[in-house]
Amino acid sequence: MTERQALVVRGGWEGHHPVEATDYFLPHLQANGFAVRVENSPKVYADADYMAGVDLIVQCMTMSTIEKDELAGLTRAVENGTGLAGWHGGIADSYRNSSDYLQLVGGQFACHPPKAPEERTGEQSDYFIPYRVEITAPDHPVMEGIADFDLVTEQYWVLSDEYNTVLATTTLAKNEWEPWHRPVTSPAIWTRDWGKGRVFVCTPGHDMDVIRNEDVTTIIQRGMLWAAR
Repeated sequence: MTERQALVVRGGWEGHHPVEATDYFLPHLQANGFAVRVENSPKVYADADYMAGVDLIVQCMTMSTIEKDELAGLTRAVENGTGLAGWHGGIADSYRNSSDYLQLVGGQFACHPPKAPEERTGEQSDYFIPYRVEITAPDHPVMEGIADFDLVTEQYWVLSDEYNTVLATTTLAKNEWEPWHRPVTSPAIWTRDWGKGRVFVCTPGHDMDVIRNEDVTTIIQRGMLWAAR
């Protein structure tokens, strides 16, 4: 039996632990029959011959930039049936200079609200707030058996569109120190069909504490397999 091919593209902002986070999921991919190649930039997306044989892309590349030929290669691969999966800023806060990438993925990180001003210390933890992930598609194979769960980490406000299939949402509070006027519900986990391919995005996943959360681990593991060709 021929192994399926998984490509892991990782890098960008080190605060999201792109190496440790992706390494955490490599055994899961290998146990499910994938041969895994790891790259540290999106340059590989421009290799049309190689990309034609990739069954799953796992991207963990926060911010950074992507060249036109690289983006064209990524988009072409997904349209032809390659799955694309990722979590947090590694997929929802990548390549801000490209509207075509944002359309492919279906959601763009806008902000993660902070704690109250008097509670802030100038550290990353200023943005670690308690919030609930609410399951909206309990019958989807990625979410089966998973109930609403709580996290204390960055809560993503995501700009998105109605083409996504939303599997879970989170509601950002209206606090007196914020400029918005009412609570805002954002997709927290979603899928998106693109050509013959599938896209999976999970916004929880800021650091290893979140990634190792049992529900988050399970959702990402299932999401990768669901997206794969």
